[in-house]
Amino acid sequence: RDAPPDAAVGAWRSAFLRMPYLRDGLARMGAVVETFETAATWDRIPALIDAVRTEVGAAAARATGHPATVNCRLTHVYPDGAAPYFTVAVAGRPGDEVEIWDDIKAAANDVLHRHRATITHHHAVGRDHRPGYDRQRPDPFALALRAAKDALDPHGVLNPGVLLD
Repeated sequence: RDAPPDAAVGAWRSAFLRMPYLRDGLARMGAVVETFETAATWDRIPALIDAVRTEVGAAAARATGHPATVNCRLTHVYPDGAAPYFTVAVAGRPGDEVEIWDDIKAAANDVLHRHRATITHHHAVGRDHRPGYDRQRPDPFALALRAAKDALDPHGVLNPGVLLD
């Protein structure tokens, strides 16, 4: 049904903002959902999107025995590249949802790393993206970050284990 432009934009925005928060609720119903975003230069975008759809979808199907849906939209576009935002959804196996999510996340991290895409674009690294961040972060930067954290947070109370061990 056609909606007025303002209503359509509002409906899209509402769904866009809610999707990442649906993951835990859908997991309780047996579905496994992962959302992630990245960034890459234009010359790498087509192959990146194709690889995510193919390889992450295949990993989800292998983990569950069910076909997965992998959607993509570009949330930000720039003269030199774009930020694809992916949603992966697949029927889970009761009791194995976390293991399935781990398999999907590992496959996504592998594709992003291989295609030289960022582990995140505008969302924080956080615990979910930490393994991929560790692969991308240069060692000298890790040392500088560790020194800054030690100086500013000597008791380690601010986000322990999120960016550094």
